[in-house]
Amino acid sequence: QLVESGGGLVQPGGSLRLSCVASGFTFSNYAMSWHRQAPGKERELVADITGTGGRTKYAGSVKGRFTISRDNAKNTVYLQMNSLKPEDTAVYYCKATHRMTAATYWGQGTQVTVSS
Repeated sequence: QLVESGGGLVQPGGSLRLSCVASGFTFSNYAMSWHRQAPGKERELVADITGTGGRTKYAGSVKGRFTISRDNAKNTVYLQMNSLKPEDTAVYYCKATHRMTAATYWGQGTQVTVSS
């Protein structure tokens, strides 16, 4: 199970930190990623991180503004979002992907709205 939190309404230029807490599986065996889906658009990958946290990747639209990290002791992955723009408005989902089997889990999503 994955449970996201931390979404909300923020003004352009502001910051939010999303959290995703995992339970029911061995967290460190899973790469974690954040995805988002805006109204009328397809879901897109925002950032991902390997099981050890040693490697990260970002979509071009968020590089330099967002940071993904994880704390395997807390079974939690984070997405720090800075310099938010209206186009970042979306429902944000976390996803777990097993490093060997590719089995996946999805969270229920958390709404992020960037507006003045």
